Amino acid sequence: SRPGLLGANVGANKDSEDRIADYVTGINRLADLSSYMTINISSPNTPGLRDLQGKAEMDELLGRCCEARDELVARGGARKPLVVKVAPDLDDLGREVIAEAVLTHGLDGMIVSNTTLSRNGLRNPNKSETGGMSGAPLIALSTDVLRDMYRLTKGGITLIGAGGISSGADAYAKIRAGATLVQFYTALAYAGPRLVMTVKQELASCLRRDGFSSVLEAVGADLN
Repeated sequence: SRPGLLGANVGANKDSEDRIADYVTGINRLADLSSYMTINISSPNTPGLRDLQGKAEMDELLGRCCEARDELVARGGARKPLVVKVAPDLDDLGREVIAEAVLTHGLDGMIVSNTTLSRNGLRNPNKSETGGMSGAPLIALSTDVLRDMYRLTKGGITLIGAGGISSGADAYAKIRAGATLVQFYTALAYAGPRLVMTVKQELASCLRRDGFSSVLEAVGADLN
């Protein structure tokens, strides 16, 4: 069987004096151990981390991360893809800034999205707890950002759809919104590893139903 992809999620320490240096250190240490590396600028559990999604901060961060990756390649290492993981709570300007920065610096992709700080529509008495919310309530918001990022990047980079996926139909919705790959986390906690096979089978049925012979044919179908 073919080996799977192993991603390394690189972030900054909460009390770091130079957060961007933390990302560079992560890239240097993990490049040889991973298939690709994620520049996570959207964890809601690290105070102030999402401030790196501003234009000037993004340019410096992505520039230094790309330089670190290029230096590893110059020393004989394999070129590992770099992707950025973004928040689902971005406004229109924030989405445009990140899309432009990712294209300008030649990153290989984007994960859309991380967990949300929004609690819209929740009735649970614990909804005011701090931290990011994942799972089913996230899917509409994260898919909306995904669709926008596909439009803003003109389908020019790989988008990884994440946020609220628990079925093949959910994965299919992400693909039609512009995702080439999908990730799911929370649903695994409820359904276990067998969910992977279930999602793949259901996804294949969705593709056949709509006349697609592969996932790639369906990428961005809702916008094309």
